[in-house]
Amino acid sequence: MLDYAQARRLMVDCQLRTFDVNDNAVLDAFDLVPRERFVPQGREGFAYIDQTLRFGGSAADARCLPAPMVLARMIQALALKPGARALDVAGGYGYAAAIMARLGAAATVLEPVAGLAAGARERLAGEAQVVEGPLEAGHPAGAPYDAVLINGRIEVRPQTLLDQLADGGRLVCVFGPERAAKATLFVRAGDAFGSRPIFDAALPALAAFAEEAGFAF
Repeated sequence: MLDYAQARRLMVDCQLRTFDVNDNAVLDAFDLVPRERFVPQGREGFAYIDQTLRFGGSAADARCLPAPMVLARMIQALALKPGARALDVAGGYGYAAAIMARLGAAATVLEPVAGLAAGARERLAGEAQVVEGPLEAGHPAGAPYDAVLINGRIEVRPQTLLDQLADGGRLVCVFGPERAAKATLFVRAGDAFGSRPIFDAALPALAAFAEEAGFAF
């Protein structure tokens, strides 16, 4: 039987530390939160591989658990402080929210798929709030947020989510077309939003943030 505690330690040492994850609090959180709890039943043995795990039903409902090194760098870029308000968009079973809660954030999972939302509530056991609603609409009732994380690739600017950031708040996502996507950090300053790419990354696309197809001639 797989020793999950040892698998977590190897994940931290061999995947995260070698991919510029150097925030000790982030490393500790990934070492303490049992990733195997947040994957579909029967796939626990794949929880610690250095690949993105895809799950869900139809293309519109598809979700992913980003590869550990990708998710860790994205969360590190959020620069979470204890007490920060964080929104985990397309959170699936809530792994990223569990990490953010371990870092001291008041985390909320936004997951419109009822079965996944129910699974997140069960797995998180009160560590984070879980709400259901359209991904592109965010969760205005909990705004403003100090941090927003989008689990999946998006093709259009997530303006509604950006508008729900507090002044100085940060949003991290994988942004762009499939072959040229990058993990991207947005930062709010008053009514302005700056952005910069952080690293190349590949995640499954979220249908809620797909670019509309243009006319073909």
